[in-house]
Amino acid sequence: MVKRYLTVTSLNETLSLLYTGFTCTPSRERVPLLKSVGRVTAEPIFARYSVPEVHLAAMDGIAVVSKETRGASEQHPVTLEQAVRVNTGNVVPSRYDAVIMIEDVHIDHERFTIRKAAPPWQHVRPAGEDIGESEMALPSRHLIRPSDPGALAAYGITEVTVLTVRVGLIPTGSELVPHGDHPAPGQVVESNTVMAEAMLGTLGARCIRYPMVKDDPAQIRKTVQRAVAENDLVIISAGSSAGTKDYTAEVIAELGEVLIHGVAIKPGKPAIIGRIADKPIIGMPGYPLSALTVLREIVTPLLHRFGLPIPALGTVDARFTVSVSKDIGSDEFILCSLGNVGDRWVLSPLSRGAGVQMSAVRSNAYLKIPAGIEGYEAGKSVTATLTVSRTEAERALLITGSHDPLVDYLADLLQQKEIELHSTHVGSMGGILALKKNECHAAPVHLLAENGDYNIPYLKKYLPGEDLVLLCVAERQQGIVSKTGIGFDEIPAHQFINRQRGSGTRMLLDHELKLRGISPAVIRGYEREVTTHLAVALAVKSGEADAGLCVYSAAKALGLRFIPVASERYEIALRSGHLDDPRVSALCDTIVSPAFREILDRLGGYDTEETGVRRVLP
Repeated sequence: MVKRYLTVTSLNETLSLLYTGFTCTPSRERVPLLKSVGRVTAEPIFARYSVPEVHLAAMDGIAVVSKETRGASEQHPVTLEQAVRVNTGNVVPSRYDAVIMIEDVHIDHERFTIRKAAPPWQHVRPAGEDIGESEMALPSRHLIRPSDPGALAAYGITEVTVLTVRVGLIPTGSELVPHGDHPAPGQVVESNTVMAEAMLGTLGARCIRYPMVKDDPAQIRKTVQRAVAENDLVIISAGSSAGTKDYTAEVIAELGEVLIHGVAIKPGKPAIIGRIADKPIIGMPGYPLSALTVLREIVTPLLHRFGLPIPALGTVDARFTVSVSKDIGSDEFILCSLGNVGDRWVLSPLSRGAGVQMSAVRSNAYLKIPAGIEGYEAGKSVTATLTVSRTEAERALLITGSHDPLVDYLADLLQQKEIELHSTHVGSMGGILALKKNECHAAPVHLLAENGDYNIPYLKKYLPGEDLVLLCVAERQQGIVSKTGIGFDEIPAHQFINRQRGSGTRMLLDHELKLRGISPAVIRGYEREVTTHLAVALAVKSGEADAGLCVYSAAKALGLRFIPVASERYEIALRSGHLDDPRVSALCDTIVSPAFREILDRLGGYDTEETGVRRVLP
């Protein structure tokens, strides 16, 4: 019988149970000095010797006996019989207790004449000035900073004993293949424990990833028993839902007890909290973003409770760009792109699909919608949590509008200028509306008007009187992509894949259908929408569709046939007031750069004759 969730526990209650139900004395490990930054000292660190070990000269000059310099002045110079030349860092001989700068000394052969007395220990670094032998350099429970290893190296330290928590990571699932292998249909690359080890390792946890375990209760039980014996905390990846092959809860119950099965978070609801041999066992869902949420919101706070340092994440108040809804009763965490446009922060949600790992890659912030709230309306002021430094977030360039593969290459070139491009694919009309609301820096557009012109009629309609600039990226080819060379007029006889409403490609399709007298109703798949040109090409390559309309570069990238339909002007719409923004200026410079033109030539399907040409409105 398939077990279902008996109850769903709130995130706060889950953390409270973990905090009060488990204790952990952190383990210790020796690490090389250069790998100790960000770790916490497990014991005090003492200097092996004094620094400096003897008295050293702090200046170039002469070492003197200070009492022999008494009375020296401009009117009564003193010639010293007992003095010795020293340079900065030289050992000061034991009988001397001061150094006079060479600029203040008149030298005549081996005779030194001075005109100012030297007090004891002038310009001398006494032994132990920095630290004395056996003196404590760092206390226990100290978070080692980047500046600390230099000092410790000077004090003779080569290794440091630091705190750690031993975490066992168990990947389960018969469909899994190791990362590096190309998965066959129905197989999945095991990536959750890779993410967990990378994420928890930066906090100072010592992770052991066990071999992948198939969906076999006996094998899972054996691996869990071993992991419990060898670690302070065990995380089992996948197998935490209520499916027929999810054995994690069953195994935990046999070896210990299941405390929670179902946490009121999204994504991540199927999470399990269990106890075996007084150690916490966490069942982590298989979807990557669900696993990420459990690691960030449950495992990370627990490790902090166990003594590991957790970096504080910054927050900013931002304008939310779209309306989102959710069910009451669960905390939802949405990965977002955040950027500063004009004088305010703007926050745009990325895909909420639990399996879309690129949302984590592309995000620089996330939004928590509390359990008691049904969602947020567009334009709402919300508090976003940064996943990067504030400085890095301030470098974000937000581009919203039409998709084209060349945007990824622009992002790569801009990254070399320390500008991070965040693109949101909402179609050309969506880009114009985002530009109208001042929620992006730039909007890629390719909207064909009735008069045959591109983009300007739409900007005049939706942003009347606004000072705008259209920067031409390229003239590009749009056409029918297929495996067999299907032409436009043959579309009704085949399964089609379409772009979303409001996209320039969708508008071009409808325009061409109208010219040919073809009704959308006769096209199978007309209502099936995707948001990028590559998604169209992928649907064709996978056999999900026979044909679609996309740019040539997407068809070429996937080795598909392409029948041209139209050449269109792909431009980026900008507010004139943003041209002085260094991020926007860098974007414009990159578009006209030789490096970008070379990329367009290599991708194919782009005419660069108009690249860089500006059209100004009004």
